[in-house]
Amino acid sequence: MKLSADIKRLERIFLPKEFIVTDWNSLEPWFKNLLEREIGSVEQLRHWLRDMSELEAAVSEDACWRQIKMTCDTSNRALEDAFTYFCMEIQPKIQPYADQLNRKLIASPFTKELDPKLFFTYLRSVKKSIDLFREENIPLQAELSVMQQQYAAIAGQMTVEVKGQEYTLQQAAKFLESHDRSLREEVYRKIQERRLKDQQPLHELYSELIERRNRVGKNAGFENYRDYKFAEMGRFDYTKKDCYDFHEAVKLHVLPIVEKIYRKKKEKLGLDTLRPWDTEAEPDGVKALKPFSNGEDLLKKSITCFEQLDPFFADCLRKMDEMKHFDLESRKGKAPGGYNCPLAESGAPFIFMNAAGQMDDVTTMVHEGGHAVHSFLSHHLELSAFKEYPMEIAEVASMAMELFSMAHWESFFNDKADLQRAKEHQLERTITIFPWIATIDKFQHWIYENPTHTIEERTNKWMEILNEFSTDSIDFSGLEMFRKIGWQRQLHLFEVPFYYIEYGIAQLGAIGLWMQYKKDPKQALQNYINALSLGGTKTLPELYATAGLKFDLSPGHIKTLMEFVNEEMEKL
Repeated sequence: MKLSADIKRLERIFLPKEFIVTDWNSLEPWFKNLLEREIGSVEQLRHWLRDMSELEAAVSEDACWRQIKMTCDTSNRALEDAFTYFCMEIQPKIQPYADQLNRKLIASPFTKELDPKLFFTYLRSVKKSIDLFREENIPLQAELSVMQQQYAAIAGQMTVEVKGQEYTLQQAAKFLESHDRSLREEVYRKIQERRLKDQQPLHELYSELIERRNRVGKNAGFENYRDYKFAEMGRFDYTKKDCYDFHEAVKLHVLPIVEKIYRKKKEKLGLDTLRPWDTEAEPDGVKALKPFSNGEDLLKKSITCFEQLDPFFADCLRKMDEMKHFDLESRKGKAPGGYNCPLAESGAPFIFMNAAGQMDDVTTMVHEGGHAVHSFLSHHLELSAFKEYPMEIAEVASMAMELFSMAHWESFFNDKADLQRAKEHQLERTITIFPWIATIDKFQHWIYENPTHTIEERTNKWMEILNEFSTDSIDFSGLEMFRKIGWQRQLHLFEVPFYYIEYGIAQLGAIGLWMQYKKDPKQALQNYINALSLGGTKTLPELYATAGLKFDLSPGHIKTLMEFVNEEMEKL
């Protein structure tokens, strides 16, 4: 099959072409139609499924645009109100219908005639949704959807002044690459002190989120929210024990390499002690990497890089640019972080990020670009539900793209020495992210196993876990008040609970694909495309197998992969 990024908006057959989601009264008749329709054959069932998919796509895209517009400008009250209206007035009314439609599908005698190879994962997911549905959780989930966005509103207003000029925290971070150590320390402290100012509202917001999430889990008959969330996220292929094994493997096989990376950094900078404001710096005389000048330049260079890998990848970005599906630069009032938002009807997703001219922005751009390619590759699938792939493969799409794209980073760097430093930076990041993933994941397990904890108990537990996954190479003395709230910068804790270990699992998959790429680039890219084209129509182990990978979280497997990355770093 020849790949094409000339994606077409899904044609509407069930809904009127000009229909837009405004309120529940205009939307409800379409759900009623599906619920009341007679299904007399497997052909009629498939037709019904296509109509339901079309309705889901229209509603999903509307919700996504509301969220995109709000995160692009958190200071615009009208955009926030539009998002809140959907969460409080439309989504809660959809949920009982969604449950009844799920039950109608499972009860239909013709469901047994659907191709099990194609429908197994979808029907498994539908049954899971039926098991988890509770009427009393609808208002709680609506409240949570709105409350979770308060994090972006608080964090989006955080700025600091450096040399008489105002910067967002993302923009200010570029000063941490300066040769002037006193400036680095000054900016580091300003960023941390700015975070301290809002620690109390974020503590209170998190406590309220935990309380409501705990109620959702209990209402659904689970011992705690963690167990509920594992079921809701469809974690059919691994358990909490696998997560604990992953944490231990990080301590055993990753921390020693992290220790080595920071020891080397200290020697390179000629310092007696490495402080947290030194980790991004370069020795005197070595300029900080400047891979691009602005958002437009970042996109142009990313397209050139992707073109070398596979012209189809570049075409995906070009198509999104043509549709104005990018917001790349950091500015005041914009929510923090970065994401790729799939748009079910348009097909071409939206990339949002906070670029400030740093090397990390290149990584974010190619990472989100990998997600975008995944959206394009799965758009051809018949039903919206088939495109809902597990996060553990979604993050392989993005993290493997980070590693594949390194082979063509000449588009960002003319100078060979800069290119080598950029690759070194990427591989260091590939390793050093593991302890943070383990820290955040282990912290969440404790949080939801102990939902009635006090802020003091939370802080003590955070420090205990943080120290467990920290190396002795960085001297944090005198900075304890900043470290105590370090978790507050992780938006996933507020907005998408338990979505974090996926990055660790996927990084293992990405390293596995990169190993393939070093041996046979063409075959590795084909394996990557084959797996992503399946969307969510196969189980997680099957998707990994299609990519030529083992779905394995064991310490032995992790050790092999870490040794490979370590060897590649040594070569640089």
